Amino acid sequence: MKKVTVLGAGSWGTALAMVLAENGHDTLIWSHRHEQAKEINEQHTNEKYVPNIQLPENLRATSDLKEAAEHGDIIIFAVPTKAIREVAENIMNYLNRKVLIVHVSKGIEPDSLKRISEILEESLSPRVIEDIVVLSGPSHAEEVVLHHPTTITAACTNLLSAEKIQDLFMNQYFRVYTNTDVIGVELGGALKNVIALAAGISDGLNYGDNAKAALITRGLAEIARLGVRMGGNPFTFAGLTGMGDLIVTCTSVHSRNWKAGNMLGKGMKLGEVLESMGMVVEGVRTTKAAYQLAKKYDVPMPITTALFEVLFNEKEPKDAVDELMNRLKKREIDYLQ
Repeated sequence: MKKVTVLGAGSWGTALAMVLAENGHDTLIWSHRHEQAKEINEQHTNEKYVPNIQLPENLRATSDLKEAAEHGDIIIFAVPTKAIREVAENIMNYLNRKVLIVHVSKGIEPDSLKRISEILEESLSPRVIEDIVVLSGPSHAEEVVLHHPTTITAACTNLLSAEKIQDLFMNQYFRVYTNTDVIGVELGGALKNVIALAAGISDGLNYGDNAKAALITRGLAEIARLGVRMGGNPFTFAGLTGMGDLIVTCTSVHSRNWKAGNMLGKGMKLGEVLESMGMVVEGVRTTKAAYQLAKKYDVPMPITTALFEVLFNEKEPKDAVDELMNRLKKREIDYLQ
């Protein structure tokens, strides 16, 4: 039995905490809202994020960050990308020992262009970091809490640390592989949200399956092209955290990014979409970061560029698609290097 703290009581943080509690680990989930922590402790529910699900009775919650920091020998960051830096800096006030850090967030910080593990390395002192592991893959919380079969990847440059997290989570419905390609795993998880927004726009425009299949396929080419340029392993992008996560996020009714794109395709403005969603749509911020990375590394990313114009320069989605279709002719297969 391990002592584990999960930071973030949204849908994914709650689902992972359920897996850990059901595996017999001493699991404490932290919420920044006292009422939410109280609901988890007293009613064993989290209706806003995982409705109609009874949580394990051995899963405890707190809104006290000091208590959360002192509890876990393994600390899992399950907060949105935009909150990672703030939460990490705040929890540093209460950490006085080495802990194994895990993050499950999928994004890139705009402007700084830092991956999540890089943000954590900057925000946490080396004296408290045993290692940083990325947990990522095709995994909607709505299905994990129902014990539907799910397979993901734990990535760390230190394979032994990745294997610790593999052992922590593995059970009959939650299968974990390991990988040492942290760069590839993080980029695949972040950039697939950009392509999912585009796939949602395509569906909102009623362009059908042919168009969406093309977006997914050419989107994967963009992700791999940038990822390899930044140091990722090309085979990672054909795996769970590349192709796998891209497929599920572009096609599932559970995908926030697909839903947001779908509303954009139907004519809603970005502000209206984000307000109606009521939950974080990681792909919006990541589109800006991906656009900046494409410029920095001089990597052609036409889908990302078109989406950037729609989100931040108010280009009509149909016009953006028309421009993509009328680009100069290309070869399909590129060398990644």
